[in-house]
Amino acid sequence: METFELQQTVDAPVEDVRAAILDLEPFMLASGFDEIEIDGDVLEISKALGLLKISLTLRRLDDPESVLAFEQVDGIFESMTTSYSLADRDGQTVVTARTEFALDAPGGSILDGTVVKRQRRKEITGQFEYLRRAVS
Repeated sequence: METFELQQTVDAPVEDVRAAILDLEPFMLASGFDEIEIDGDVLEISKALGLLKISLTLRRLDDPESVLAFEQVDGIFESMTTSYSLADRDGQTVVTARTEFALDAPGGSILDGTVVKRQRRKEITGQFEYLRRAVS
């Protein structure tokens, strides 16, 4: 299992940041996904990466430590969970995004841990940029 974590401070109260994260469609689109379908606690997301199209089915998790957490139920990973947690810091909000993953085909896929982490950095950075715009 590999882990990728990224943290950002947003100049807004926790309640505002929470609301922006829970507005799932724009929050997920900000990560660069091309298509998003939300049906209750299930998210279908897809993105073109060069010649490869990655599609994931995610299920929201009930995680008291996070404002949003989900796990992959179908997709390219053996397992994958992502969570977003918030902490108040003097009227600002520290947002921590954490993804834990295991690849389905070690050594047999064009994806490896380094590629996944680089991609997650781009995706989460896009989400952080969205949060700054959404709460300003």
